[in-house]
Amino acid sequence: MSKTTEIQIEKSRNLIEGLRRHVREMGERGVSANEINEMEQAVSQLAEVNEEVDRLREELSPKVKKMNQMLAAVKSAYTESKKTLKGYYPQERWPEYGIPDKR
Repeated sequence: MSKTTEIQIEKSRNLIEGLRRHVREMGERGVSANEINEMEQAVSQLAEVNEEVDRLREELSPKVKKMNQMLAAVKSAYTESKKTLKGYYPQERWPEYGIPDKR
């Protein structure tokens, strides 16, 4: 759970608890029991969605790591091949080999 979301859920639950206590004690004063119920439902939905996001992050993390490793390998191969071609051929021929940059 992201820290920001976790903090907001906790703060909202505390507020709901305080509002419920005061609604029972003093009746509705600006905030109705229905509004409190709606807020509680929204906080519950946020917690559920956040749990789903956490699960997806857990699934995604190893895939991102694998992709980054593959990207590093491709970049390394590209750099080595480019360096080799630049060493053997004059600058005018570099575009023939897909090397667009100049020295």
